Amino acid sequence: MEPVPTEQVADFRRFNRYFTRRIGALNDHYLGQDRPLGEARLLFEIAEQEGPDGVSLRELRGRLGLDAGYLSRMTKTLQTQGMVRLSVHPGDNRLRTVRLTPAGRVEVAEQNRRADSLAAGVLEGLDTEQRSRLTEALATARRLLRLAAITVEHVDGHAPDARACLDAYADDLDARFPEGFDRADLVDPEEVSGDAGAFFVAYEEGRPVGCGALRRHAAGIGEIRHVWVHADARRLGLARRVLDALETEALRRDWTVVRLDTHAALTEAQAMYRAAGYTEIPAYAEHVYADHWFEKRLSR
Repeated sequence: MEPVPTEQVADFRRFNRYFTRRIGALNDHYLGQDRPLGEARLLFEIAEQEGPDGVSLRELRGRLGLDAGYLSRMTKTLQTQGMVRLSVHPGDNRLRTVRLTPAGRVEVAEQNRRADSLAAGVLEGLDTEQRSRLTEALATARRLLRLAAITVEHVDGHAPDARACLDAYADDLDARFPEGFDRADLVDPEEVSGDAGAFFVAYEEGRPVGCGALRRHAAGIGEIRHVWVHADARRLGLARRVLDALETEALRRDWTVVRLDTHAALTEAQAMYRAAGYTEIPAYAEHVYADHWFEKRLSR
């Protein structure tokens, strides 16, 4: 990966300093409430994520990127103040869950009202066209920041996250293919583990949101299979990130050619492969769901 230019680092830090000052993130009484930003954010995330059984502290820790001890101390403070209630998950006594109390819900509602007022106050200084430009720029920034925070990790083909991603991938294809999809077509764990191949999982805040598989096809040739991105993480450029990881792994194994096939219904996948330098070739193998076959020669 290329090093980041120092001027881009400086611009990014300059924006961070301005924005945190503008919204009062450094104030001990965020949004004029008697609560630091960390606690206010935790209350907001609990409200956003809690289900019938609340939300697990493990999930909050992954989402917020907090140290377990720090999260525990903040949660206990909020519990003492009557804002949240801690309990044990009914289906798994190893998981501690948290949920808002009625008082906590009132505070979050007030927090949202004040945050909306602050945002409106910022936007009032711009005309209609300028507000549109700003909101479009913010949407782009959020998309790119999400992509930057996602990691693509090499995992064993037997790993639970690998199999969960493949199950979700199969569900997607079963819904999209006119003929449905047979899970028997999924790669076996042994095909994408060890010397035989590799499996990559994309993680966002600890949650698997994408995957891709690589297996040996012939001497010096690898085959890419099952490139998939969760619906919530699409249009970020993540599929290309997964594809890059697979190609890098192929080169590491001295597989200088990679091949893949795809279904006629997956037009967006075909466009991505062409944009990534893949050339359509005649069928290289019989595959019930293949309508297009592609190849790419890799270089270091």
